[in-house]
Amino acid sequence: MNKFEAEFSNLVRAFRKRHMGKGPSKISTTFCKNWAICEMEGNLSPVEKFIATSEDGKQTLRTARTEMVKEMYRKHPPVDMEAFLGAKLVDLFVDIDIERDFGMSIFVFDQDIEKKWKNEP
Repeated sequence: MNKFEAEFSNLVRAFRKRHMGKGPSKISTTFCKNWAICEMEGNLSPVEKFIATSEDGKQTLRTARTEMVKEMYRKHPPVDMEAFLGAKLVDLFVDIDIERDFGMSIFVFDQDIEKKWKNEP
């Protein structure tokens, strides 16, 4: 992860903390073509971990941590991330493994951010 990918990780963490009350404890970002791929650990709050002790709770959390997160980005466009990259977010794919507390988000931008940022000094 280069310094630009690390800074993008910090912007993702701050966005989630601002809009969800808690950001992941660890994020690793990789730029690949027009994607920013974020692997995230430590997503769940203590209350969410308790809810995850039942199967119904796991399903509810998975829905909240996928569909509701995508809706949050639609309602609150990530202008800080877009300004940093100089690219517009066009799509977002989100998934989480509740048992492992490991999630992934793939941010799809309107231009090749890997070419633009991967080899910057």
